[in-house]
Amino acid sequence: MIFTSLDFAFFLPAVFLIYWLLNSQSVKWQNLFLVIASYVFYGWWDWRFLALILFSSLLDFVIAQAIENAPGRRQARAYLALTLITNLGLLMVFKYFNFFAAQLNQAWSFFGWQAPVGSLNIILPVGISFYTFQTMSYSIDVYRKRLEPCNDLITFLGYVSFFPQLVAGPIERATNLLPQFQLPRKLNVESFKDGLRQILWGMFKKLAIADACAEHVNFAFDHTSTLGSASLLIGAVLFAFQIYGDFSGYSDMAIGISKLFGFQLRQNFHVPYFSRDMGEFWRRWHISLSSWFKDYVYIPLGGSRVGPGYAIRNIMVVFILSGLWHGANWTYISWGILNALLFLPLFVMAKHRDYTGNIAENRIFPGFHELLSMCQTFALVCILWIIFRAESLSHASSYIFRLATGWTDFNQFYLPKMPLASISVMLVLEWIHRDKSHGLQVDYVKWPTWSRWALYYVLLLIILMMNSPSNDFIYFQF
Repeated sequence: MIFTSLDFAFFLPAVFLIYWLLNSQSVKWQNLFLVIASYVFYGWWDWRFLALILFSSLLDFVIAQAIENAPGRRQARAYLALTLITNLGLLMVFKYFNFFAAQLNQAWSFFGWQAPVGSLNIILPVGISFYTFQTMSYSIDVYRKRLEPCNDLITFLGYVSFFPQLVAGPIERATNLLPQFQLPRKLNVESFKDGLRQILWGMFKKLAIADACAEHVNFAFDHTSTLGSASLLIGAVLFAFQIYGDFSGYSDMAIGISKLFGFQLRQNFHVPYFSRDMGEFWRRWHISLSSWFKDYVYIPLGGSRVGPGYAIRNIMVVFILSGLWHGANWTYISWGILNALLFLPLFVMAKHRDYTGNIAENRIFPGFHELLSMCQTFALVCILWIIFRAESLSHASSYIFRLATGWTDFNQFYLPKMPLASISVMLVLEWIHRDKSHGLQVDYVKWPTWSRWALYYVLLLIILMMNSPSNDFIYFQF
């Protein structure tokens, strides 16, 4: 089920009520109930997916114990290698096998040889990339002595399968989420209220922006060869907001729902479209994935402590893996490579960390240079999103070429007013709250009660006015 479905509208209140009624018992009963609820939530798509997530969870639970009890580092390293190979092997089979098999067959066909590898007729399990990275980071942290292995299977199953963030993140570290399962939890009224606000904010971004943009984006990418530059430009910009509203909307709802149950998840997005260069953008976009690659790939490869050539190699590896993580397609790999090529000049000139604070700090409006930098960065991001969204590299090339050369053709050009209105509302609220964790994290001094409730009703009204068909979240396929 998805957060915006009618099924979930019944599921969440029922789980919430039973969960807090169990608070009078013990945290173990709450954890057991969360595991059951999470498995029901995940199995709602296809019950066969449950076997895979259970296997992955049991594997890392057992391996972590073996790593801790290993007589030496060599044996511990062997156990770690076993779980990494197994988890990555499962990911390879379900997500990448057919892609690499097709590339191999194509290469053999070039020489006139018979294709040596067949394809697999398998379904990609929802969210496999997210929970696989989560379980692997747990075993790695145990190996690095940064975390004691969990001795309670139910607690560990709860950590891996926690339903708010199970299928599309944020990718939680065991060092943050696992201890929260081990400690008693109490319903905090202020956290509960903030959770509801964040859920509303996520729903607004998903339903009033992402879903409302989807029809226009699909039309632009499905009719690339017949549309003029203006229409394609609108399509590219709307996709930038579609994917942001879709993914950050899910993250906001996941974080908000977690607060209802007494959990605090990591922030996954922080106003990325206000970034002033690509370095800042990648510190604000999909934060949990970027930090995962930094801690478990970039730094182990030597990070920036090695020579400049190796540091550049490490950056390229991280960005290519980030692209490949999103899917088995050359568009994703090319998207990762191009992001790396835009990031590397900043790294070489030691400018990749020039912007670590919020834009227009302690000011209402940005300066001219800040505004120009934001627009330039957003334009680059939109071009890269075209490659990300396209069906193939040839489709992406056609889209970009038509975008650059079709300015005399204004057929079928129009501005979709409602999505643009919703985007404007989002940008204004995010700008006002750019130092906060989400767009409705209110300042009680600046926002009186009547104005806050008026805002909530306006957002709900906009959601209802959009009347867009609810689509699955884009990142479910990753």
